[in-house]
Amino acid sequence: MTTGFFWDERCFWHGGGDYAMMLPLGGFVQPMASGGLPENPETKRRLVNLIRVSGLANELKFQSAEPAHWETLRRVHPLQYLEEFRGLSEKNGGELGLRAPFARGGFDIAALSAGLAVDALQSVLEAKLTNAYALSRPPGHHCLPDWPNGFCLLANIAIAIQEARANGLAERFAVVDWDVHHGNGTEAVFYGDADVLTISLHQDRNYPLDTGQADDRGAGPGSGANMNIPLPPGTGHRGYLAAMDHLVIPELDRFRPDVIIVACGFDASAFDPLGRMLASAETFAAMTSQVCEAADALCEGRLVMVHEGGYSEMHVPFCGHAVLKTMSDGTADAPDPMAETLAKRQPGPAFDRFFDGWLDDLIEGFAGKP
Repeated sequence: MTTGFFWDERCFWHGGGDYAMMLPLGGFVQPMASGGLPENPETKRRLVNLIRVSGLANELKFQSAEPAHWETLRRVHPLQYLEEFRGLSEKNGGELGLRAPFARGGFDIAALSAGLAVDALQSVLEAKLTNAYALSRPPGHHCLPDWPNGFCLLANIAIAIQEARANGLAERFAVVDWDVHHGNGTEAVFYGDADVLTISLHQDRNYPLDTGQADDRGAGPGSGANMNIPLPPGTGHRGYLAAMDHLVIPELDRFRPDVIIVACGFDASAFDPLGRMLASAETFAAMTSQVCEAADALCEGRLVMVHEGGYSEMHVPFCGHAVLKTMSDGTADAPDPMAETLAKRQPGPAFDRFFDGWLDDLIEGFAGKP
């Protein structure tokens, strides 16, 4: 087994603008000592550091990639948006959408972030790697074709899929998004596409507030090829695995993709400032095992993870390490220092009964619908 790890230090140099958490500075909003948006380089840099210090780096194939080419970006994003983005980037940076600022050179870094996803997917589809992880930054799953938002400037996964299709590398793609926020950008790109299954597990009505409903199942030829699984705040380890077992895996079985791509956000962590979930590093490792088994059964193990959210500098590295150790069947360990605490904080029987009813309602709602 060879697991590729695609990353580049330059992605950590992307700037987040004049924000205090989610609020632009001004009026009564004061600057924060940490500065900028919650999306910052340290969660990713600390993940790389942990992989190296633990020795897991010796069991992965580290590599970078070229920035996604202009023609590749054009497969998803309209010319006007790309030109405006590049023009501001060549000056002093700016902001074109909502909570997606960038500094000078931001376009080049975003193209590199997309390029990591493109090369990770291509390498797996060409059988150069068994599976792969792209440490993309800035993230991409909220970015619409012509409107960046939620820290996302280019639609990394959608760009990688469209490039693979153009090169004839695969026909059917499944995207499983377990970021705590709804993957509205990826959904929007493929909402009418029968050959791309998009599944999003997310905290109900977190971000964006007006997307991610279970009734949104796709349109036209893509009817039935979109699945939203809005989970209640407080969902923990048991709930996530149940949603995967009863909804995600059966949908993958039905669709039978050529490759599975995971939008791998870690903001469902119990310590994330932008989510209210109770996932642990063990949760992410277990979900990774589930999608690895699905990939083995359905598409000869072809699996690609693309990094999305996750804003706890302390906890993201352990969650990411758990995912990569599972993907690579690695031996280097980095135990979650919060495992014992999180085991005690998991929801109790009353929540479990509530969640089981919630899940039953979702399953019943999907049954019999296209």
